[in-house]
Amino acid sequence: MNRVSIALSLLVAACVATSAVAQQRPGVSLDKRWPDPSTNQQRDEEPPQADQAPEPQQPRSRRGTQQQRPPQTTGAIAPEQQVPTGIKPQPAPPRVVACTGVFAKDSSHLKLATFFGADAITWTEVAGPEGSKLNASVLYPRDPKRRLEVLWNLDTSRSDTQLIVINGQSNWTAPNGIKLGMPLAAVEKINKKPFNLRGFGGENGGAVTSWETGALASLAGGCKISIRFAPDPKAKAKPEGDLLSEKPLPSNHPGLRAVEPKVAEIILGY
Repeated sequence: MNRVSIALSLLVAACVATSAVAQQRPGVSLDKRWPDPSTNQQRDEEPPQADQAPEPQQPRSRRGTQQQRPPQTTGAIAPEQQVPTGIKPQPAPPRVVACTGVFAKDSSHLKLATFFGADAITWTEVAGPEGSKLNASVLYPRDPKRRLEVLWNLDTSRSDTQLIVINGQSNWTAPNGIKLGMPLAAVEKINKKPFNLRGFGGENGGAVTSWETGALASLAGGCKISIRFAPDPKAKAKPEGDLLSEKPLPSNHPGLRAVEPKVAEIILGY
């Protein structure tokens, strides 16, 4: 053979050998092409101590990144979030009637519904004098402690405030902090002088007849306040004599104080 033939024979033999070796080698996985960087870091770390078991390795994805484990439930309740310093919870708005705003002279059923919400008000009948019935806008009619009656001069448009009535178990507060259940002496202190009220006989028994130019004779906003008192059933003394008449009595009358009258109804009018 010449030199060219010999070279070609050797080249063919080398290709055949290379093909045989390639068929015997196992395939290389994709994981080996993108090795996990943490693998090299683990080699540099110190081996675990003899008394410490090595931590189990988390399963890895095809790209070598650690798979996320679902959160472990221990049954413990997460602690409540702390209120940021300097921020205080806002209290519920107080139920106070003033002779301004939605309770001013120019108010209406629509204004009350807009302010308190349409679900908080209804148009219905309420008790009037001598067993009569009157139309009124009633706030929170199903809640005795939040109930408030508002009567209008113009029933057709339900506008032009006439009377605002606090009675029953209502916890609304009138101007100057007057509320149901307040003792006679406390109202006298707010008025800054004695006033006159009827005896407890008749339908209007216990109603104030005159504030005697005291502080309650006029209120800001142009409304007037009328209060009806009732003897305290728990008082030791019971109404008798002049206390059962309808004639006006001074609030500092000794017999009147003995029955410990308390505010039973508050009426604001224009």
